Amino acid sequence: MEGGKKQHHHHHHFVLIHGVCHGAWSWYRVSTALEAAGHRVTAPDMAGCGEEVASFEEYSRPLLDAVAALPEGEQAVLVAHSFGGQSLALAMERHPEKVSVAVFVTATMPAAGKPMTYAFNQLSQGKGPDFFMDCALGSAGDPRNPDKTFLFGPKYMARRVYQLSPPEACLICSSISPYMYFL
Repeated sequence: MEGGKKQHHHHHHFVLIHGVCHGAWSWYRVSTALEAAGHRVTAPDMAGCGEEVASFEEYSRPLLDAVAALPEGEQAVLVAHSFGGQSLALAMERHPEKVSVAVFVTATMPAAGKPMTYAFNQLSQGKGPDFFMDCALGSAGDPRNPDKTFLFGPKYMARRVYQLSPPEACLICSSISPYMYFL
């Protein structure tokens, strides 16, 4: 007790949503710190990228299921990074009663009345041709209506994704990233 007042510790349930070309593993440091502080943590792996999933909703299904499974009356703090912001917004739309706070950590946020690609188009506007460095940009699927593909390159990861992280973070990502291409 400080100054005669009883301290109250509120423990929360955090749901951590990974970004593009990553997996739930990318939250290992945050998850460990939150759990050590007594919080509950759920970090679902989003559905496989590429041609394995037919829709954005299917991609987001692990998150939607995790939020839907919260007991009645329980709310979670949803935290998203990168493309995970799109899935977070979908979970908020589907289950607003189960979300106490939504945190977008350098994450894309859908723009009202705009297509999902709007945020990505805004990000890449004004970037020179070398901005994406050694990333693999391509296409797959039906040649008449191909899906765009994207894969982080090692130089891009080191310079634009993990530039403020310890060197081992970039190595971990390149070693265990579960996704080859992101569509």
